[in-house]
Amino acid sequence: MLNFVIAPDFPPEKFVGWHMFNTLLQRKVNTDVHLYMPADNDEQTALLELGKIGLIYANPFDATELVREKGFLPVAKPINKFDEMVIATHLGTEYQHSDDLPKGCSILVTDNRDVRLIGLRLLESAPLLEDEIVWKDALTFQAAARRLIEGEADAAFFLASAYHEFSSSTKKKMRPLMESRLNELSHVVLLRPDYLFQLNTIKRAFIDMKHDASAQSILEDLGLPNGFEDLTVEETEFMIDLMETLQD
Repeated sequence: MLNFVIAPDFPPEKFVGWHMFNTLLQRKVNTDVHLYMPADNDEQTALLELGKIGLIYANPFDATELVREKGFLPVAKPINKFDEMVIATHLGTEYQHSDDLPKGCSILVTDNRDVRLIGLRLLESAPLLEDEIVWKDALTFQAAARRLIEGEADAAFFLASAYHEFSSSTKKKMRPLMESRLNELSHVVLLRPDYLFQLNTIKRAFIDMKHDASAQSILEDLGLPNGFEDLTVEETEFMIDLMETLQD
């Protein structure tokens, strides 16, 4: 049995797609794979502490800890699918750029720590420091958008892929102020070191998905139309170094 955890960074609309992906993965690795979709970072952390994470699709922030502190092994990464973020405001403000946000402004954020980290770097040109912002917690990006549109905050941080998947009617009620263009960070697939004996099989299963006609519609539904490619140790270390630089 292999427990496969999906980072809590995706909307409920993607859940069916991940279950279908998991079914396909089971067939390819010829092993029972149990899918976990934690609701938040606390639940994901609890799974990790209980030793229930064998395989994980992790965001860059969590990948840093999993590799450096837990010894997780790199498996694969999505092709041309980077983790960027958007800072947006509602139409009731006059802000046109993130540099217009003043000290004391309020910003809605989820517990996606990589999004918050990148957003803070973008705000350095404002210049705004973390303790000069009134932070308002949101459970999901959808909730953040709704509350922003209602004028509950001056701005909100979004994972770019989530922002661009909002309905046109929702996006028309918001104004993007800045979008990152790092082109270096992405979610990655990592394997618990206890499963080293399955590494090559699992790695090949992910890489081969893009050549499987039955997987194509599933990958497209997940926003991963190009599938996965090999994730090397060197690429993993580079991404972790970049994340640590962003935190400095």
